[in-house]
Amino acid sequence: MRGIYPRPRKGYGKIGLYLVCGIILLFLIFPIFIIYPLAFSSASYLAFPPPGLSLRWFREYFSRSDWTSATVLSFQVAAVCSAVSTAIGTLASFTIVRGKFRGKDFLYALVLSPMVVPVIIVAISLFFFISSLRLIGNWIVLGCCQVVLAVPTTVVVVSSTLKGFDETLEQAAMSLGANWFQTLRKVTLPIISPGILTAAVFAFLSSFDELLIAEYIGGVHAVTLPRRLWAGLRWEINPTIAAVAALLISLSLLLMAFIELARRRTERITGPGT
Repeated sequence: MRGIYPRPRKGYGKIGLYLVCGIILLFLIFPIFIIYPLAFSSASYLAFPPPGLSLRWFREYFSRSDWTSATVLSFQVAAVCSAVSTAIGTLASFTIVRGKFRGKDFLYALVLSPMVVPVIIVAISLFFFISSLRLIGNWIVLGCCQVVLAVPTTVVVVSSTLKGFDETLEQAAMSLGANWFQTLRKVTLPIISPGILTAAVFAFLSSFDELLIAEYIGGVHAVTLPRRLWAGLRWEINPTIAAVAALLISLSLLLMAFIELARRRTERITGPGT
């Protein structure tokens, strides 16, 4: 049988794998190739390929208060969401990973449920609840509402870090006289801090890019950058929206690079696989 059906060469399999991966990566990053030329276009309207290169639309973005105020507000809302969701997600992760009680799997599924439920359902539910409290348009409340979508991500990231944590380090610290709080502060948290920072960055990005909850809870006062970008896409045709999109992509790439550095630091401390 071996003589009739010769074995395929391994080189062709590798070439095919690299080709498929390259096509997938090209499909994923193709929008970037479109956005950046549009952002530096010298045309007065969205046109691809651009007739020339210019920084005109970046100057337009930084000189208009409606764009800059929306950007500042998005940073404020995302900071609130990141801080609250990281705190809640870290405590929930300790409960899920270290806790020994019935229904732990159900609790974990319940925490992750916002990742399954459509965002529009969550937004409508939050709108009726927040409107009954007459807090529509409050940017702090908006950040707290976006915690609903950010907590599942933080729980997944921190839980995976805790599962790879060597608990013998805690036992060694406590055997040397440290109490549980000292062990948590001087041993556990420093080691898992890269995972917590990664979760905070993911929560920040999910809040900064969120549109539907901001549309419902923001009202007429709390206009975040995604809301302003959506309005510009509907009512404007100049490349300012492309310049804003390019800045958002650059911010995401910088934060993803930070996450990669944090992951490598975690591997150096706890070993690969965490």
